[in-house]
Amino acid sequence: MTELPLFDDRDINRVLCVVAHPDDMEYGGSAAVAKWTDEGKEVAYLLLTRGEAGIRDRSPDEVAQLRAAEQRRACNIVGVDDLEILDFPDGLVEPSHELRRAIARKIRQFGPDAVVVTNFDLKARWGLNHVDHRNAGVATIDAIRDADNPWIFTELRDEGLEAWKAGHLLVNGGEPTHAVALSADHVDRGVRSLEAHEVYLEALSDHPAPKDMIPSIATSGGELAGVDYALPVAVFDM
Repeated sequence: MTELPLFDDRDINRVLCVVAHPDDMEYGGSAAVAKWTDEGKEVAYLLLTRGEAGIRDRSPDEVAQLRAAEQRRACNIVGVDDLEILDFPDGLVEPSHELRRAIARKIRQFGPDAVVVTNFDLKARWGLNHVDHRNAGVATIDAIRDADNPWIFTELRDEGLEAWKAGHLLVNGGEPTHAVALSADHVDRGVRSLEAHEVYLEALSDHPAPKDMIPSIATSGGELAGVDYALPVAVFDM
């Protein structure tokens, strides 16, 4: 008996992925991105920080550069050309008006039909969630609404950016309501996109191997959806 219906993405042409750090999309989400780009959908990544505080024994300036390079390699593997990395402080992200404006600007520029975020609950499947993940999710929800309201951040209209409604929010890693069906190739590219964060993962001594972690997520999701592989997601109509 299937527990999760498959998410019907046939009418979605553009997807914007908003996450706090380099590598956040690679925990299952990038496998779905590989599916979407294979289908000809446009996918853009908006990273709120450079992830500069992510490696304890290296300077933030050095880490920011290497993590950006690793993220570009990860994007190439799953067919994403549009990568924008903002400069909000890693570890100190707050759901401020400034952050909401920056996300709303990207939404109006790109015009997505759906926005993807990572789990922003206090509890995640790996333990207590990072503050940047929590605040990135809250800010993105508000920014989706801001982007659709012509009377919020009116300065964006002065930039020629008119109101835009993104119809769906997809949350990876939360309590799922749907699943995105994947092929074995999508899962493999999801693995390789996480492996692209080589230096960062080397700094995490207890991190599971991507070749074990991503197929496990996809297989479990597939079992819930009645297919071989799937990414479980929570879907909200906005």
